Order: sequence, then C-alpha cells, then structure tokens
Amino acid sequence: MSSHVATIEWERADAVFVDNRYSRAHQWQFDGGAVVPASSSPHVVRVPLSNPANVDPEEAFVASLSSCHMLWFLDIARSAGYLVDRYVDHAIGHMQRGEDGKSWIALVELVPAVAFSGARIPDDAVLRHLHHQAHEECFLARSVKSEIRIQGSWSHAAS
Repeated sequence: MSSHVATIEWERADAVFVDNRYSRAHQWQFDGGAVVPASSSPHVVRVPLSNPANVDPEEAFVASLSSCHMLWFLDIARSAGYLVDRYVDHAIGHMQRGEDGKSWIALVELVPAVAFSGARIPDDAVLRHLHHQAHEECFLARSVKSEIRIQGSWSHAAS
C-alpha cells in the first residue's frame, strides 16, 4: 500500500520552557511542498502561547475527515453520471470528556452543500445514498472512533 509523510517542526527559541510559557506555534511540512503554520488550539492553550491564526490539530482532524468524504463523494457522483458544480462543507468537530475524563472529538458533523447541473440531478434519497457510499469508502472515516454524521443538501444550478 502507500505511506503518507508529514514533518512537524517546533523550536524553543528563547523561551525558558520549564516554566510552561513557551509558544506552541510550529509548522507542518508535506511531501508536495506545502507548509502549514500550526499551533495548539486557543481552547486548549491560551493566547499568546498558542496562535489562533494557525491551524490546530483538532481543526485539521475535522478538515481531513471532511476532505476525504468530499473526494469520495465527487468520485462516486461522477461515476453515477452526476455533474457536480460546487461542494462546500462547514464541518464541525465536537469535543467531550470520555469515561476516563480525557477530552476527545466524539462527533464530527459534515454539513456539505452540493450544487449539481446537467440532465441528472439526484433527489434526496439518491443524495443520502451518495453520501453513505462516500462515508463507507473514506479511509479516514474507517480509521477513527469518532461518530461522523452527514447532513447534506443539494441544489440545481441556475440555467
């Protein structure tokens, strides 16, 4: 199969570190050359020790699940003969405390809005089926214990 590589880099700079007052800002580097500024979430570590402008791991987790779902949805819709014009998902991850008292992302809600055009436009039942198939195929959805809910909508592009 395949391997997927990311390099995560952080430096202490001039922070004391042992006093717990060090920056959590760091960067992610990917094999294609993309560099993403990252940080702890300001919900976990207060500003200025975290950088709210950077991507945090929780956001990246939600975005990864949404992106994987979208890519499978697009492929499945195309294979079924549908013409997708636009796909926008405002995905939300919900943290909660587990039975062990530790926080985790227990629920990820995918809320994709899909615009179709062309001769074939799926109805609600077909759209649900396309999303179900995408969920079943998504590598990441099959890799996590978080519940993933999909609440999609669709529209017909204006002619």
